[in-house]
Amino acid sequence: MKKALITGANKGIGFETARHLLQQGYFVYLGSRNPSLGADAIAALKAEGLASCDVIELDVTDALSVEKAAQTVAAKTATLDVLINNAGILGQFPAPAGEDGVLNTQQVFATNYLGAIRITTALLPLLQKAAQPRIVNVSSEVASLTLHQDPAWMYYAFKDAAYVPSKTALNLYTMMLAFQLKDTAFKVNSVCPGYTRTALNNFTADGDPADAARIVARYAMLDEEGPTGQFFNAAGALPW
Repeated sequence: MKKALITGANKGIGFETARHLLQQGYFVYLGSRNPSLGADAIAALKAEGLASCDVIELDVTDALSVEKAAQTVAAKTATLDVLINNAGILGQFPAPAGEDGVLNTQQVFATNYLGAIRITTALLPLLQKAAQPRIVNVSSEVASLTLHQDPAWMYYAFKDAAYVPSKTALNLYTMMLAFQLKDTAFKVNSVCPGYTRTALNNFTADGDPADAARIVARYAMLDEEGPTGQFFNAAGALPW
């Protein structure tokens, strides 16, 4: 049975991705900052008959929490097949001025970018033991520098100093990691699940989290012929 870990998996897209992978026969570790909420998520899945799951207490902004989480996973399994870096925050939008704006950007980058690097680094030894390891960085279409130059693009006005550049940085990390692992069996990609109804946007979007999860899961389950070092949404490849 293949094993996956998803950060920020007790709700929203992370939770729905866990459900989808469980339905595909994976064992899923749900990373959750709040162990109580994580336990509730596990209980909900098991009530549906999806028993191959466990919660891992994990705050990607906390180095000690990440270290403990990696040790916990390593004690439970010798290999990890999939890592999905889903944990993310929007921060304040529009961002406040002055030092408050700087602090807001630091907080967003701490989760969306540095958190992904931290947990990926910690779990890389387990992923390297898998036959076909996969890393999915959950990004956003608004991370595209190319699209931000097109006034006709529907999200052209969505520009800020925190969330958008944090996802652009995450995309560059995807490129770097894919290059670093290019001579291995790894597949590393950024995936935009679309504008989805979650707590991140106060549930104002139209997209269904279950549909978003299927997009993310598609790249977590790539076969050996699948792409690596690329950026995708539901329609296919996105420009960097």
